[in-house]
Amino acid sequence: MISKVFYKGDLRTEAIHIDSGEKLTTDAPKDNEGQGEFFSPTDLVATALASCILTIMGIVAKRSNLNILEACAEVQKKMGSNPRRIKEVRIKIIFKNKLKLKDREKLERAAKTCPVGMSLSEKLNKVVEFIYP
Repeated sequence: MISKVFYKGDLRTEAIHIDSGEKLTTDAPKDNEGQGEFFSPTDLVATALASCILTIMGIVAKRSNLNILEACAEVQKKMGSNPRRIKEVRIKIIFKNKLKLKDREKLERAAKTCPVGMSLSEKLNKVVEFIYP
């Protein structure tokens, strides 16, 4: 078991990570009867994709002795209807440190192997842009 999730009322949940005890609250978004005060479950999916990409690139960077510290991901999500679902996720990966072309290519290849991305529906439009200084 990795987590336990409790319904707290008012369209909110609290998830507890079993190994660490860390807690995460979700809220339904404003456009779906929620208050939008916390990540929505679909926000977490889009954010998990960005986090996974950065993590996989971090593994490759560590193995290759590359500095990608302070790289960040800006995440956008578009919802669709009938059925309501995530239609598109746009992610900008922004690097703070200069990297050689061969290292950029290595990191971008690694990003495409992210397990979260590989697990999401092919119907989901995933757009990932890499921005270097």
